[in-house]
Amino acid sequence: MKRALRKLGADIRDARRRRRIPLDLLAERALTSHVTMIKIERGDPSVSIGAYANALYALGLVERLGDVADRAHDEVGQLLEDERLPQRARLPSRPRKASRDE
Repeated sequence: MKRALRKLGADIRDARRRRRIPLDLLAERALTSHVTMIKIERGDPSVSIGAYANALYALGLVERLGDVADRAHDEVGQLLEDERLPQRARLPSRPRKASRDE
């Protein structure tokens, strides 16, 4: 987890620099403080996911946040789902007709 957050923070920092946005301006646009923005760029796990999302939004990158846990990228979930598939496919049984003796 720490490595992923450090990468996310570094990517946010690089995106800010590519856009030539000063840290204080990005903090203002992300509705957070200068100190929190420094923590985000360092990948600090104590910062809320909302603060990371606000930083991504301020950089115009928030749309990809929705793909983080998308089922298309969930290989483990797909494998588990495949394991639960039935061995054979059967048609549903037909309801029995009532006999005359009943």
